[in-house]
Amino acid sequence: MIKQFVKFLKDEDGVTSVEYAVMAALIALVVIAGATILGNNTNATFETVGAAIPGSGS
Repeated sequence: MIKQFVKFLKDEDGVTSVEYAVMAALIALVVIAGATILGNNTNATFETVGAAIPGSGS
C-alpha cells in the first residue's frame, strides 16, 4: 500500500494534465479580459461618433 502511494506521488503524468488545465484557464481568462476591454473601448468610440453626428438622436 505504501509503495503504491509513493509511486502515485512520483508519477508525473498527472502533473502535465494539471499544467495544461491551468494554462487553458489562464488563456481563457486573458481572452475574456481582452474581449471585455475591446468591447468597452469600441462602445465608447461608437458613442463618441454618434454624439458628434448632428440629428443622430443621442
